[in-house]
Amino acid sequence: MCVHACEHACSTRARLCKAPAASRVLACAPARAGDRCQLLADWDKAWRGQPRQELHYFADLCQPNSSSYNWTDCSLQDEQFSLVFTIGSFMNNFMIFPMGFIFDRFGTAIARLIAISLYTGGTLLVAFSTPELAVLLFPAMSMLSVGGILLILTNMQVGNLFGNYRSIIITFYNGAFDSSSAIFLIIKVLYEHGLSLRAMFLFLAACSAWHLLRTLFLMPRTRIPYPLPPAFNYGLRCSRRSQSYRTYEEKRLPGEVGPEETPLEPGAPRGGGDPPGLSFGACVCSRLFAWHVAWLSVMQLRHYLFIGTLNPLLDHLARGDSQLVSTYTNAFAFTQLCGVLCAPWNGLILDRHKRGKTPHPEGALGALADLRASILSLVVTVVQCVLFSICAAVPILSVQFATFVLQVISRSFLYGGNAAFLAIAFPSKHFGKLYGLAMALSALVALLQYPCIALLRGPLNGDPFYVNLGLIAVVLVAFGSPVMVARECRQRAKELGAAGTPLTAPPGTETPDEMPH
Repeated sequence: MCVHACEHACSTRARLCKAPAASRVLACAPARAGDRCQLLADWDKAWRGQPRQELHYFADLCQPNSSSYNWTDCSLQDEQFSLVFTIGSFMNNFMIFPMGFIFDRFGTAIARLIAISLYTGGTLLVAFSTPELAVLLFPAMSMLSVGGILLILTNMQVGNLFGNYRSIIITFYNGAFDSSSAIFLIIKVLYEHGLSLRAMFLFLAACSAWHLLRTLFLMPRTRIPYPLPPAFNYGLRCSRRSQSYRTYEEKRLPGEVGPEETPLEPGAPRGGGDPPGLSFGACVCSRLFAWHVAWLSVMQLRHYLFIGTLNPLLDHLARGDSQLVSTYTNAFAFTQLCGVLCAPWNGLILDRHKRGKTPHPEGALGALADLRASILSLVVTVVQCVLFSICAAVPILSVQFATFVLQVISRSFLYGGNAAFLAIAFPSKHFGKLYGLAMALSALVALLQYPCIALLRGPLNGDPFYVNLGLIAVVLVAFGSPVMVARECRQRAKELGAAGTPLTAPPGTETPDEMPH
């Protein structure tokens, strides 16, 4: 609900025909990043306990316990809620690739209309679900998941409007999306204070009209290109001024063609034909992409395993003190809301070379400078994950406070850096597909968490020390990605030196030298 409230406030403060569009887009970034409110992330946490008992979803699965007259066994009911979460998570992980294909193939407008339909349908299914129709929760969570990931894909391209701050905006979106899991907990609190579940989700469904209006009148029909072509315009044409939005970096010079004389969407590059660049298959088969997937996969597996084994870890270190475990669990939950504060720092690292007095080069030299700047980001992210893993392996309870802080910083750097690197290293026309494929492949690797958890619950008797020790070695594999990027940068620099003169490209086009070999 705060998503829509924030966007409504933004729209009333900035008039459509006067405010710089890119600034208005950024002003609502934290809200829009949480379009689906990351409902799945807190499904288990928010709807077990009192709300579950009062709503009576899957209540027929609760059975009286034969050994106690005052206690009911609801383990099967818990399993159904876990199944809702599992199916939704599966859809979230493995539908990113086809959703990315839809975005790259059909553009922003079509992708957002599909996402809004799924998002609205999911909220309506939750709103009209009843104990008798509890099965509606299964398609509802899947629709919210798929619709939400498609919305975040279309939102990340907004970074292309802020050339020197592009990576900062992309990481900021990912951090805001990461922190938005608090929304479902807010819904839970409102429910406990008397607001009905149906009323809240009907409100969410109705507010999707704002997403629709923004899609039709603010966002471009295709994609926001990078680099931006001259006088790139997008969004609503106002009758009094008869112009669409211009990017905030545009400077209209004397004699420059006015925005009312330029098309709403960027035209084809001069000379006709599609801009040169690698195909999607060539990008997927490149060593750069393979090592990046390995970089993402091993660290995501580390984070998944930490969350999956957190309760056994705290219980083991607290020696069964439930009150102490609860205190540390609450501290962990609080730190998870801070991702939006941590993620942009990674963007500052990625964009640091653009803020000097020397103008940022264009064409192949600019692409090489961007790729070279990503090396430090990749290394810092791995170092953070290693430090986080070391703290998690220390069998001292108080050290886990530091573990929680390092974990949220590492995770925000990981996901924000993943999106920013793919935007830097590969053609923008393949961003949706590559982002989806990387996330899907890393999700397959994340399935290894289940045998690790089984090992923890079985032979290790709940002691995660040896699992954590092994994961430190696994995370070290991620250092291969920055090494590969450094080699790629050296190879491109040699090619540019052999060419004799810097290769440049007109804005809006992509040169073969900008792409991985």
